[in-house]
Amino acid sequence: MKLYIASPSGNSYKAQILLALLKVPYEKTVLDLKKQEHKAAEYLKVNPRGEVPALEDGGTVVWDSAACLVYIARKHGGEKWLPTDPAGMAHVMQWLALSASEIQFGLQYGRRGVNQGRWTCGTLDDTRAVGEGALRVMEGQLLQSDWLAADRPTIADVSCFPYVETAAESKVPLDLYPAVKNWLDRCKEIPGWPPR
Repeated sequence: MKLYIASPSGNSYKAQILLALLKVPYEKTVLDLKKQEHKAAEYLKVNPRGEVPALEDGGTVVWDSAACLVYIARKHGGEKWLPTDPAGMAHVMQWLALSASEIQFGLQYGRRGVNQGRWTCGTLDDTRAVGEGALRVMEGQLLQSDWLAADRPTIADVSCFPYVETAAESKVPLDLYPAVKNWLDRCKEIPGWPPR
C-alpha cells in the first residue's frame, strides 16, 4: 500500500492516523506542495483532483481523505472503525460530511489563509464564523458522549481531528469549547495515535 501525502496537510494526517492505529504497513510518498508536485502530470494520473492524500493498494486507487478512511477502515478495521448497520454508518458519515464542509471551509481554509496568505473561501471573519459553527455542533455532541458517532472512536473522530487540533492557527481559540478540548486529549491518548 502506498500513501501520497504532503506536510502540513491535515487531510494527509487523517489517513496516517488510521493506518497507525490499525498497524497497517505502508509506503509513504511525500509531495512538495511548494514545487506543485501535486499538480504534476504524473501525480494527476493517481489523483485527477491534484490533492492529497491518495492511496494505491494493488490495483485500487482511492483519493480524498474521507474515501481513504472508508477504504482503510473497511479493509483493515472491521466494524470498530466504520459500522455497517444503517444507523451506525449514517452517524459516522454525517461527521465525515461536517469534516468536509464546515471544518474544511472554516478551520482548514482559515489556517491556510493565516499561514500562507491564500484566502480561497472568504476572509478571516468568514472562515472563523464557519469554523465556530462546526465547533458548536461538536461541542453539543461531545457534552453528551465521549466520541462523535458511537460509544467508541470511529473514522468520524479521525476525520474531524486534524483541523480541530490546529484551530488556533485559523484564529479560532478552543477556550469556548471545553468538551472539544477534552475530546482532542482523548484522541491523542488512544494507543498508537501518531503525533503530527
